[in-house]
Amino acid sequence: MLSTMQDVPLLISRILTHGSTIHGKSQVTTWTGEAEPQRRSFAEIGARAAQLAHALRELGVEDGQAAGTLMWNNAEHVEAYLAIPSMGAVLHTLNLRLPAEQLIWIVNHAADRVVIVNGSLLPLLAPLLPHLPTLEHLVVSGPGDRSVLDDIDGAGPQVHEYEELLAGRPTAYDWPQLDERQAAAMCYTSGTTGDPKGVVYSHRSIYLHSMQVNMAESMGLTDQDTTLVVVPQFHVNAWGLPHATFMAGVSMLMPDRFLQPAPLADMIEREKPTHAAAVPTIWQGLLAEVTARPRDLTSMRRVTIGGAACPPSLMEAYDKLGVRLCHAWGMTETSPLGTMSNPPAGLSAEEEWPYRITQGRFPAGVEARLAGPGGAFLPWDGESAGELEVRGPWIAGAYFGGAGGDDFRPADKFSPDGWLRTGDVGVISPDGYLTLTDRAKDVIKSGGEWISSQELENALMAHPEVVEAAVVAVPDDKWGERPLATVVLKPGATADYAALKSFLAEKIAKWQLPERWALIESVPKTSVGKFDKKVIRRQYADGELEVTELR
Repeated sequence: MLSTMQDVPLLISRILTHGSTIHGKSQVTTWTGEAEPQRRSFAEIGARAAQLAHALRELGVEDGQAAGTLMWNNAEHVEAYLAIPSMGAVLHTLNLRLPAEQLIWIVNHAADRVVIVNGSLLPLLAPLLPHLPTLEHLVVSGPGDRSVLDDIDGAGPQVHEYEELLAGRPTAYDWPQLDERQAAAMCYTSGTTGDPKGVVYSHRSIYLHSMQVNMAESMGLTDQDTTLVVVPQFHVNAWGLPHATFMAGVSMLMPDRFLQPAPLADMIEREKPTHAAAVPTIWQGLLAEVTARPRDLTSMRRVTIGGAACPPSLMEAYDKLGVRLCHAWGMTETSPLGTMSNPPAGLSAEEEWPYRITQGRFPAGVEARLAGPGGAFLPWDGESAGELEVRGPWIAGAYFGGAGGDDFRPADKFSPDGWLRTGDVGVISPDGYLTLTDRAKDVIKSGGEWISSQELENALMAHPEVVEAAVVAVPDDKWGERPLATVVLKPGATADYAALKSFLAEKIAKWQLPERWALIESVPKTSVGKFDKKVIRRQYADGELEVTELR
């Protein structure tokens, strides 16, 4: 027997219509670096999204075609987030921090016909244009040097000004009734090994993911909140925030290109957001800024922190500032919300702490299991460590095969029964809290035992004179692999390697203590701010690091 419920598709256009009417007074505020930020109501965003859809349709963008964005976090990017999927096309956010060859590969693989680009990013895009044969139209938004496009010949894309393209067009659009399983957006993994892989999100997956983001057990956002969206819109759809906030009427504070610690501190003090989201390196930089030049951050009742493990010492530092950091875990393939570390109700601050430093608990939409050696699945006992596998309605089941290509499911990324193999190693408690101990590729296999590089890093970054620390496995004649600790010290620090090793010895088993140490200026980062350990491993192999051994 089937239900008697209406079969209404879950579409981005419904989020757009709801947000721009029911929550029409909520705002998108874009920081400009000047005295007054740009402010647009959700009603204005909705009207401009309709104008953008009319313009893109006139440029020839059809259903199912990818339209790219190479943009900072700003109101125009939010308009593209809503307009492109709602009209039936596919929003393709381009990572502006990727190497040129990867950007070229991604645009061509997705067959982007149109790219909307911020003017300040034209110097990055212009040299790539001769290598982008599918690109027919370039839409430029905001200030920037247009002269870098002067050398485009007749075979290049046609250039349009964003505001001129929207001007005079209807502020309403007859949004089509799409299949909710139709592609709505796509992001590519960073391609740290091999070519980047495309993940295509459906209207259904984004709609359900948006609902989960707003639930109390996740970020718990309402129309009483303003969220500072620091996580880039090219990074897994800004963790789902632009769609989720428009669904719930949450005002957005967008930093545009002003992502340095000083302007972030200024905009928090002035605009008083109640929530924010970004990777740990952003919050480490902000902490140093407000320590040197104090600002009031107390409007932020909670900060979602993900993309990499948050050192417990960073959580403790923000607790003292009256700002609560909340761990989350996810990846491009999970849309990305996989877990959130909200402790159970009724606990004291001391009792909450063991829960807060986990990656968090799985929501109902994410099923999880731990794969052990030989294909066996491990119990949720908080002790048995295995590779995390997940499935759910906003979890990828394959990678995009390119325009006209077949989707593909590499065996190292998907199990035979379709679960996503995350590459993360960890344990799960009986009540569903995930604690990651490492990436599978970063675990140090020493003499038949495993050492968690993440545990060593967190312990090192708890030292008062350590800014950052990254630990990698290096070859060892006796044990196979041993840890190499690379450390960034604060200016004027007096701690030496022996002192750091003694500090670690109070927290880490003796056999896990690193013998090899190196001082570095900064930890290499990926395009989304994660520690790039492959660079450190290469530097060690090539003899570029000055390594000291302490036996």
